[in-house]
Amino acid sequence: MSTGQNNKLRLPAEWEPVDAVLMAWPHGNTDWAYMLDEVRQTYIAIISAISERAKVVLIGPELPDDSVFPPECRTENIIRLAMPTNDTWTRDYGPLTVADGEGKLTFRDYIFNGWGQKFASNHDNMTTARLHTELLDGNYSNELDFVLEGGSIESDGNGLILTTATCLLAPNRNDKTDQYGIETRLMQDFGARKVLWLKHGQLAGDDTDGHVDTLARLAPPGDVIFYTGCSDPDDEHYAELCAMRSELESFTTVHGTPFNLVELPLPDPVYDPEDGSRLPATYANFLIVNGAVLLPTYGQPMKDMMAEQLIQTAMPEYEIITIDCKSLVRQHGSLHCATMQLPVGALRECLNSTY
Repeated sequence: MSTGQNNKLRLPAEWEPVDAVLMAWPHGNTDWAYMLDEVRQTYIAIISAISERAKVVLIGPELPDDSVFPPECRTENIIRLAMPTNDTWTRDYGPLTVADGEGKLTFRDYIFNGWGQKFASNHDNMTTARLHTELLDGNYSNELDFVLEGGSIESDGNGLILTTATCLLAPNRNDKTDQYGIETRLMQDFGARKVLWLKHGQLAGDDTDGHVDTLARLAPPGDVIFYTGCSDPDDEHYAELCAMRSELESFTTVHGTPFNLVELPLPDPVYDPEDGSRLPATYANFLIVNGAVLLPTYGQPMKDMMAEQLIQTAMPEYEIITIDCKSLVRQHGSLHCATMQLPVGALRECLNSTY
């Protein structure tokens, strides 16, 4: 845990108003090729839900026309932008957008190296620069000396960053940078005043090295954390998730007050039908967008309902929209991983209209 200050900048919280959400359409040259039709149906459901509340910036080398979406989808809110992509996890290669004291936006472009050089990323790593050229309204900041993925950090919009040591300190990211160096960079780039490090909790099947958005999520007004729990002592995650809960109980906000912790259930084990490996299904991988929470579900009625009720109770002013994400988790990600918010003011005026 560390504190610092750069009050001129801040990384807006996810629950702040957005112009749009960035997504990438699955295509035949991605790892989705073997189940393309199935995963596209999931993307259609997510895009349709977002289009009621914000624009969707949809990228990819091949893009769907309006006919693939249901009649109720507000296709006029879909901005299509053709560009090559390696994969669809825009959370980790889309822009990390910061605001200065006057609200001016800067789109920070970090290295995306395929989660530690595990997968090809040459096209995805060009996305932020291409987006800035085509449609983003604000400054472009080249940060290509530093590896950072959007799913690895959480912000309360007020100077607090929550992250995990297993990811940010992994040798396959910034191997010459220690914890102090990482914290210094987060404070410099995002105006962070306090950095909280989780050292426990990585899920089986998670090839991101423990992204925080599968484990613990900040929520409005900023003193709430939803976290993945485990009540089954026989589950392989039990000890690690209990240790993570103890860490969260010790954390405090930038004001020094304890967080209100809300434990989300761990879904029953979900296994890959191809190789039998356990997949990192988690309810923490939700998206907050303009007054709604898009919650991933996994065909487990009792636990799906429990997660929905827990979030609704803690966020009563938000609409909870459940989306079946059994297909997404087949490639070791879920709903939040497939999206990246673009705050109000991010789109050029000619592209931004009322919804």
